Amino acid sequence: MDNKGGIYLRISSPEKQIAGQMVGSVTFPGLSGRFTVLHDHAPLISALGEGDIEYKVGGEKERVHIRSGFVEVADNTVSVCVEI
Repeated sequence: MDNKGGIYLRISSPEKQIAGQMVGSVTFPGLSGRFTVLHDHAPLISALGEGDIEYKVGGEKERVHIRSGFVEVADNTVSVCVEI
């Protein structure tokens, strides 16, 4: 999926979907430190620790605080399953 320079971010918890939209970038609280995903990022799967997921939508920064989770990045789609 090309997504025209952006990435599709989907954040879900067992209770609800938290986000499902195109974003410019997203930063995660990885177990070994924070990392950022941009358009055309290499595929990855990573565990997440407690902290804030930060993403930009139309120039505005959004935040979601999580306790833990997992992220998968593939083909400009970022799928996140979290405990909040």
